[in-house]
Amino acid sequence: MTNTPASSDIDLFADEILIDPYPTYAELRDLGAVVHLPANDVYALTRYDAIRDALADPRTFSSRTIGFNPTVNEALQGTSLASDPPIHTDLRATLTENLSPRALRGIRDQIQTKADALVADLVDRGSFEAIDALARALPLEVVADLIGFTGEVRDNMLRWGQAAMEVIGPMNQRTAENFPIAGELYGWCTGVRAEDLAPGSVGRGIFDAENRGAIPPGTAGHIIHQYLGAGVDTTIAALGNIVALFSAFPDQFDLVRRDSALVPAAFNEILRFWAPVHVWGRLVTRDVIIDGTVVPAGSQVAIIFGAGNRDPRHYENPDDFLVERNPVDHLSFGYGPHGCAGQGLARLEAHAVIGALAVHAQRLVAAEPVRLPSNITRSIDTLEILKVVPA
Repeated sequence: MTNTPASSDIDLFADEILIDPYPTYAELRDLGAVVHLPANDVYALTRYDAIRDALADPRTFSSRTIGFNPTVNEALQGTSLASDPPIHTDLRATLTENLSPRALRGIRDQIQTKADALVADLVDRGSFEAIDALARALPLEVVADLIGFTGEVRDNMLRWGQAAMEVIGPMNQRTAENFPIAGELYGWCTGVRAEDLAPGSVGRGIFDAENRGAIPPGTAGHIIHQYLGAGVDTTIAALGNIVALFSAFPDQFDLVRRDSALVPAAFNEILRFWAPVHVWGRLVTRDVIIDGTVVPAGSQVAIIFGAGNRDPRHYENPDDFLVERNPVDHLSFGYGPHGCAGQGLARLEAHAVIGALAVHAQRLVAAEPVRLPSNITRSIDTLEILKVVPA
């Protein structure tokens, strides 16, 4: 016997929820593994197992509508983000060709050197604003160098990357204001040519793949769009969270400082504790039963990563930040065929930042993080480090 899902009048994209979503996530989890939200016309997946099962089943939970408005879903057609296997498989292979652990080995030392120099300089200053000076500075430079962005694109990466994520939300004011900016990125990617990118860059390599027929004609620009549109803003959010959490939990920072082997575990816990992405969409292709309730075919699903990451059915004491937990199965990089293609690069950058902070700083004293409501990416806008006690 099956039932209809529980329902709630919560608006997932309300400003106050976007700023501090975790009380709402707990409320939704208590209602059920799937909760109908009429305000957003979605069925929200709230518990760990339901989310992971959905991400592992692209036939039932299609990526044709990852966004929450029809305009963005139409614009993303033909991209790796918004396609299903087998088309997705070919597009993703080209996307990840230069993001595999083997391919990234060549830039690991480069990233570590950049991060170490950046953190050492900031610690020497004694105080700094961590988001612009670190969380944004490092990934913008790394991605620009990797893809071969120059000139206008390099200057616009931040605003274009933020807008590309914002427009995935429902057609609210944030989405409407960001569509023209996201359109600039889309327009540039539509017209970009190999010679617009630095020689020897990954971007040039994507055009080489198109020329040899590894991907359909005209898709190189779509793949480059994904590097910038999906990868920059989320990494910025994760790096900002590192600094904020280490300042808020000095005992946990001390554990990492004393044992560098904890760096990967610490980053996993940071991703679990504060998911960089609020929510992602899927289209249900058939009637599907989730935890005894039916979600009808044609429904839009909202996958709430942060809710799954704090599910007490899966993690003990989920509201505690514990760097020794090492939750390697967290949901913040997704799971299954659409698991984050750039997670290897994000880990390189984050591990480098954590390692550098552990070497150069003993204590970080921060003001309260300033967050602005954002449809998709949950990031800190400003984080003043009032005092650094050097190591």
